[in-house]
Amino acid sequence: MKLIAACLSVFLMFLSPSAFSRDTTHMMSIEDAMQSPDYQERLDPNIKFYFGSQNHPKVLNSFGQFSTNKKTNAFNKSDEEACRWVMLSALLSLQDRAIREGGNAVINIASYYKKNKVSSNTEFECHAGNIMAGVALTGKVVKIAH
Repeated sequence: MKLIAACLSVFLMFLSPSAFSRDTTHMMSIEDAMQSPDYQERLDPNIKFYFGSQNHPKVLNSFGQFSTNKKTNAFNKSDEEACRWVMLSALLSLQDRAIREGGNAVINIASYYKKNKVSSNTEFECHAGNIMAGVALTGKVVKIAH
């Protein structure tokens, strides 16, 4: 009996991580996220964000390519809620970098989850699990003409 219990314990120990872990990929609307009150309140209107190949004003100065990889607690949140929250965190990180570098925009923003680049003008990639959600972005910090 003890042998059966021990074997069952070992089996469950190996099964648990895969049984309870989740990594669901979501492609979410950039426009919907950017229109939310949290984004409107927290993002600096003087720093502009251009996703994928969106048109932008002339680049006057380029400060380099920068990436951010943010995670948030997804426990007891819908995937959509967690993804929007962590996307805001990622954009705030890029915004802070633009300010530090002397830029006023981030262009060519693309999702960069596990270094897999997905460029879109309309969607961002988010990965949600049972406990965490993550968004990784890469973009070029620049100074653009007004």
